[in-house]
Amino acid sequence: MKLRTILAASAAEYKIGITQNNVGVDSYQTTYDKSFKEAAEANAEVDAVVLDAGGDVARQIAQIEDLIQQKVDAIIIWPTNGEAVIPAVRKAHKAGIPVIVTNSNIAEAGFEFVKSFSGPDNITQGSRSAEIMCDKFKDMGIDKTAQVVQISGQPGYTTAIERQKGFDDRLPEVCPDVTVVETQPGDWNREKSQKVMEAFLVKYDKIDGVYAGDDNMGVGALNAAKAAGREGIIFVGATNFAVGYEAMEKGDYWGSIYQSPVDDAKAALKTALDVLSGKEVPFLNYFDTPKITQDNMKDYTKPVF
Repeated sequence: MKLRTILAASAAEYKIGITQNNVGVDSYQTTYDKSFKEAAEANAEVDAVVLDAGGDVARQIAQIEDLIQQKVDAIIIWPTNGEAVIPAVRKAHKAGIPVIVTNSNIAEAGFEFVKSFSGPDNITQGSRSAEIMCDKFKDMGIDKTAQVVQISGQPGYTTAIERQKGFDDRLPEVCPDVTVVETQPGDWNREKSQKVMEAFLVKYDKIDGVYAGDDNMGVGALNAAKAAGREGIIFVGATNFAVGYEAMEKGDYWGSIYQSPVDDAKAALKTALDVLSGKEVPFLNYFDTPKITQDNMKDYTKPVF
C-alpha cells in the first residue's frame, strides 16, 4: 500500500480517505493517527489518503468534498462536529461512496448516510464512570452528601455530548443523593481544564469528586487541586491516558475507562474494508472499554498515549 498525505496513486485495490478531528490536540489522537497509518501501510490492498481537520469544521467539510472529487472507494470520518458535517456526509452518500464514522459518531440525523460507526460506546463509558465514582463514594461513606463538578469535552462534539449524557443519566440512578453542582467544557485540553478547575475551586468550598471526559482533562483538574492544596477529591475520567495511569499509580487519581487508540484505528480501517468487500457490518460496531481503577489497574498495561 502507498500511504498518501498527497502522494502518487498506487495499484492498491481500495483507495480509502480518512479525515481526522484534530491530531495534535492530545496523545490519544496522535497515537490513533500513527496506528492508522501503520495499519494501512501494512495492507497491500489499501491506498490511504490521510487528512487532519485540525479541529476546524470548515476544513473537514472541504476535505470530505475533496475526497469525493478524488473518487475514493470509502471515506472514514472522525467528526469535528456531529451536526455540522452531515451535509458533507450526505454528499458522499449521494456520490455512492460509503462513509464510516470513527471514534465519535455524527448526530442521529445523519445516520441514514453512514454505513457503520466504529468505535467505543461513549454513553456506556460515561455511565461506567458514574458507577466508578458512586462506588468510591459509597466506600467512603459520603454517597448521601457528595458534590461533584464535571469537565466535559469539546462542545458540539458527539463524544463529549454522549459521555456527559451517560454520566448525567447514570449517576442519579446509582447515587441519587450526589449532586453535580456545575459542568464546564475543557475542550480535551489539559491546560484549559486546569483553569476550569481553578475557577471551580474558588467558587465551591465543597468538591468531593471530579468527572472529566478524558484523563487529559482530569489530570489538568488534578493539577489545579494540588496547586490549591485541596485534598481528598476523587478524580474519575473516561479514557485512560498514560498521565492518568501514572496518577493512579501515585494514588492521586481514582479511576477511568480503558480505551486503546491502536484498537480504535485498526477497527476503523477493518470496518471500511469489510464494507467494501461486501461483508455484513453492524451499524454500531462497538469495541469494549472496561472500567479501570486503582484496585484493578495491574490487570491493564500502561497506555502508550
